[in-house]
Amino acid sequence: MARDRAEELVRLVVDLYGAGLARLLDLLYEQGRLDDAVLDAMAGDPLVAGLLLVHGLHPNDTQTRVRGALDSVRPYLASHGGDVELVEVTDAGVVKLQLTGSCDGCPSSATTLELAVEGAVRDAAPEITEIEVLAAPKAAGVIPIASLRVRTAGADAPARSGDWQAVPDATALVQGRAEARVVGGVAVVVCAVGQELYAFRDRCGSCGASLAGAALHRRAGAGAGAAVLRCPACGAHFDVPRAGVGLDSPDDRLEPLPLLMRDGGVDVAVPVGA
Repeated sequence: MARDRAEELVRLVVDLYGAGLARLLDLLYEQGRLDDAVLDAMAGDPLVAGLLLVHGLHPNDTQTRVRGALDSVRPYLASHGGDVELVEVTDAGVVKLQLTGSCDGCPSSATTLELAVEGAVRDAAPEITEIEVLAAPKAAGVIPIASLRVRTAGADAPARSGDWQAVPDATALVQGRAEARVVGGVAVVVCAVGQELYAFRDRCGSCGASLAGAALHRRAGAGAGAAVLRCPACGAHFDVPRAGVGLDSPDDRLEPLPLLMRDGGVDVAVPVGA
């Protein structure tokens, strides 16, 4: 009984806040102050956007917010030579996506979806009920892999294979060098290449040694965004923007980790049990 009363009190307080927030928006509108610039600023502020979302007052619909979330993870997917497209958001709250490029059919597609896409979509649209990944047009239908179906509500939701963790001292990252960090108990290196950041397990794909402090080089004739990491122990070379593929041997490669720059910080998805 006491718990029921407490829950009812919380509900009443939340409803009161929601009504007050709705009235505030009405007053701004009546005064001609609620223009597109103000709405965009509200939607772009994580704290304000979260409050609006809780009370059903967010200016952007679910599809718009999902598209924005996908845009935020495109740099990571592009580092794997892939991309993601929003196919549909159904009335039942199911988000249907299609992985393209090298992501489609890749054995790591499940991890790419769950770690790089799921978190961003959940944050932007917590009301969605399910995420489905569709096969490429040449093989229509839903990919029959249970791990690609991520339920975001309900007691039967499968456990996530990883979680986003903040990178310590992200503002101190140095250009042109593999910076070592411990993220969620896992040793990683973060490489700053121009305006982009890339994260990998701190383990050489050739000899297994640490990559901490390794210098990043640009091959002759390569573009401004190119960067090659040289292992300080064995001298093996890896292409940083291309997901750490080995340049000396295609069988040797670094292990990339999903990375997002958001809310003024840097987060890396560290697999559970790593």
